[in-house]
Amino acid sequence: MSTATNENTTETAAAAGDELATHEVKLTDVAAGKVRSLLEQEGRTDLRLRVAVQPGGCSGLIYQLYFDERLLDGDAVRDYDGVEVVVDKMSVPYLSGASIDFEDTISKQGFTIDNPNAGGSCACGDSFH
Repeated sequence: MSTATNENTTETAAAAGDELATHEVKLTDVAAGKVRSLLEQEGRTDLRLRVAVQPGGCSGLIYQLYFDERLLDGDAVRDYDGVEVVVDKMSVPYLSGASIDFEDTISKQGFTIDNPNAGGSCACGDSFH
């Protein structure tokens, strides 16, 4: 995960008086706790978890998860007990009904996305179509 900061795009729909749309991405309690912990480590309370779908990978689309301080025009936001999850308007249909979890086992550590809209994925599991 990386932290994206861009001072030039901090104007938000909320600041303009527009009501923000919501999305159907679910964040489990475990994942929300991990995000909260990472934000505390960074000492930042102004960041949100941004989830996006972008072209790339073996199967055509890849997931992007990163911290972002921006709210852009058309973003959909949902709050999970103080953790804001933001999805851009182009990614909303690809992520509708998706669930983000966090695994911390001996064999795997990291965020996982269970997406009912994915028709299939590559062997490495990093991309989908």
